[in-house]
Amino acid sequence: MNEDVLIKVQSNPKFKELVRKKTSLGWQLSLVMLVIYYGFILVLAFNPHSLGAPIAQGSVITIGIPIGIFIIVSAFLLTGIYVRKANSEFDALNQQIVEEARK
Repeated sequence: MNEDVLIKVQSNPKFKELVRKKTSLGWQLSLVMLVIYYGFILVLAFNPHSLGAPIAQGSVITIGIPIGIFIIVSAFLLTGIYVRKANSEFDALNQQIVEEARK
């Protein structure tokens, strides 16, 4: 990459905004996933019998199964949120930065 173009990109306020937004969103979504996952682990560590309780009287499905499914689905949803934001807002901002750097 041409060093002049690199300097133009790095000094562009939109580039700094893009980096800030991506970093912020990444940390927020990571924090949400960590809270969900480690919350489950803490419940498992300190009150394991609560997750082993059946959902209904006579049911073989325990409360832990839907909670485990929720954890897996939440990981997919959080990934989808990031991808949607990246494809809409981040890509548009990135395109503006590239166009301004070519001038």
